[in-house]
Amino acid sequence: QVQLVESGGGLVQPGGSLRLSCAASGFTFSSYAMSWYRQAPGKERELVAVISSTGRTTTYADSVKGRFTISRDNAKNTVYLQMNSLKPEDTAVYYCNAKSSWSSYWGQGTQVTVSS
Repeated sequence: QVQLVESGGGLVQPGGSLRLSCAASGFTFSSYAMSWYRQAPGKERELVAVISSTGRTTTYADSVKGRFTISRDNAKNTVYLQMNSLKPEDTAVYYCNAKSSWSSYWGQGTQVTVSS
């Protein structure tokens, strides 16, 4: 059974940091590109960051470049999103996605709230 379980969300003050984790199981993690998406209330889901299956290539949305870092540990079947210098506009539910040429899987999401 495929599972993607996000964790690490919470309430943080502007300027603070959080580290999200997504633990994967039930598929060959090292064969999948991994991404983080987010969806704020009343808005469409947007791509935040992508990391290739090997971890050599990363891509970021302009809104998070220089503040967020995506990484993965294929030995632990886990992908991370380090979020620094958080802003109120980063408030959203953050979702983990696994994608290959033949399939795509989603996690259930974790809430991140940036507020003073």
